[in-house]
Amino acid sequence: MTSFDEREKAFESKYAHDAEMLWKAEARRNRLLGEWAAREMGMTDPGEIETYAKAVVKADFEEAGHEDVVRKVMGDFEARATGIEEATLRAKMTELLSEAKSQLMGEFGG
Repeated sequence: MTSFDEREKAFESKYAHDAEMLWKAEARRNRLLGEWAAREMGMTDPGEIETYAKAVVKADFEEAGHEDVVRKVMGDFEARATGIEEATLRAKMTELLSEAKSQLMGEFGG
């Protein structure tokens, strides 16, 4: 194997690892978002919060990107008349993605 082939293989491996870590971070962000949103909607029972968080994670499988998550949570916010605006939700998603990445870095020593 040539040096070029080795570098190419290493690059492909890093790309696959980075893509997997991003997927894990987004899934964790969605769980954290679901927990936050549940509390914002007045849920206090841990089981209810966990169930809602799982529903938010599941919502992300509807389409590529995170607009499906935004639609689900905003729809639930509107149904419960929380008064939380979409801009607030999107800002929270950004904040929680950073938190999720930090958590994963700590877990995987990355």
